[in-house]
Amino acid sequence: MKLKVYKLDGSESGETVDLPGEVFELETPNEHLVYQAVRTYLSNQRQGTHKSKERSEVSGGGKKPFRQKGTGNARRGTSRSPVMVGGGTIFGPKPHTYKLKIPKKAARVARKSALSLKAKGNEIMVVEDFTFESPKTKDLFNILKSLKLHETKTLLLLGGKNENVYKSGRNIEKLNVKISDKAATYDLLDNKMILMQKSAVESLCRNLINQSAEGAE
Repeated sequence: MKLKVYKLDGSESGETVDLPGEVFELETPNEHLVYQAVRTYLSNQRQGTHKSKERSEVSGGGKKPFRQKGTGNARRGTSRSPVMVGGGTIFGPKPHTYKLKIPKKAARVARKSALSLKAKGNEIMVVEDFTFESPKTKDLFNILKSLKLHETKTLLLLGGKNENVYKSGRNIEKLNVKISDKAATYDLLDNKMILMQKSAVESLCRNLINQSAEGAE
């Protein structure tokens, strides 16, 4: 698959990039592995710090709330009882981990499947490499506007670490900025368009293809 490379002003540069079929053109993308990868990612974002107090943890309970007989109420020995206002919670949530794992090989197939689905839907664009001398949110927004992506939820993939571009994009509402080999399957699918710097294409493909070759050995 070949894609045109666009300039920062939105015009075509005349260049094209080859997207390897083994990454962007899987005949049968594995949607189940995509589901597993997304589920694992979202689950691992949970802190698991939820907690409610049981009857042994709430205050009170040192004195019998009211006399045993004559009130018309059920007898009570403590105000900590779960059926009383201010009492403990029965079977309430306790802190625990939600961490899940997915095999590395399965995660790679999931990323390839996500990229193939995006490519099939014409939701990938390639732009020439760019950087800023200092963080410039307005300049990055103008680039997106030139590419007609300023109103579309977009994932910008960089070829490598670029602090100024990252800081320029973090305050743009519908833009997410990631280094290409750090973007999870969830990131690829959670954005309508994927805008890749030219160097990011090489970095992403090298990462996925080399790892696949190492796994095959």
